Amino acid sequence: MADDYTLLDSGRFQKLERFGEVVLSRPCAQAVWEPTLEVDHWHGATATFFRDRGNQWRGRDRLPEEWTISVDGMRFLLSSTDFGHLGIFPEQRDQWRRIREVCADFKKAKGRPARVINLFAYSGGSTLAAALGGAEVCHVDASKGMVDWARRNAELNGLKEHPIRWIVDDVAKFLEREHRRERDYDMVILDPPSFGRGAKGEVFKIENDLTFLLKRVGVLMSSEPVGVLLSCHTPELTPISLHHLLLQEMGRLGGKLEQGEMLLRGEGDVLPVPSGSYSWWLK
Repeated sequence: MADDYTLLDSGRFQKLERFGEVVLSRPCAQAVWEPTLEVDHWHGATATFFRDRGNQWRGRDRLPEEWTISVDGMRFLLSSTDFGHLGIFPEQRDQWRRIREVCADFKKAKGRPARVINLFAYSGGSTLAAALGGAEVCHVDASKGMVDWARRNAELNGLKEHPIRWIVDDVAKFLEREHRRERDYDMVILDPPSFGRGAKGEVFKIENDLTFLLKRVGVLMSSEPVGVLLSCHTPELTPISLHHLLLQEMGRLGGKLEQGEMLLRGEGDVLPVPSGSYSWWLK
């Protein structure tokens, strides 16, 4: 199925992307090179987002209030935000595909749905992928607005009645309660922010809190674990950094590790844009 998303060009610290019929130019710190397309292509963008004089959109009035696109067979509701986000991180496409495949394979092999928890779950791309792979999912995010957004995405994908628990809570505190309840999970997915606040103002700083958080994840793994997917957009945490973190926490259970850069991709000769790191631990 053709995607409604594609990277059109990048350079001079901006990226040019198409989301359905909407073309946007947004900041991209990694794009230190020169653009490939002529300037007319960039000037033809539906809207442009800037951060150099405070967060602001130029041409926001030309954007629909909401619109939907299809990415890798999943439907997403998009809307412009004051921070330049739209409700989707398409650099996660490869991971969504892998999540769906792993969950489907688990169900076929074990004869039951995988139990998956998605932490810092945002608008639910990984939740959708796991659910479409047949998994039971616990979706956790501190923002009620984002959890509501993810629910709408689930409905767009025919998953309104699927077994998904929608949790608005601080991730670390929720994991502690799940441990006390003696709940376990076959797969854990987490994409922590560099900095964030919990539902009651709890502060999360990735450089201080990620190691401890992974220890909480480790004790929640079931006796038939599928794996852990750790990703982030923090420049200091490279693929090897994430590999080492998962190795130290999950390596005791055997399995294999792999890691890499998440990429925004376009068609043909469009230069891919590095957009974060990921690491998988797979049993």
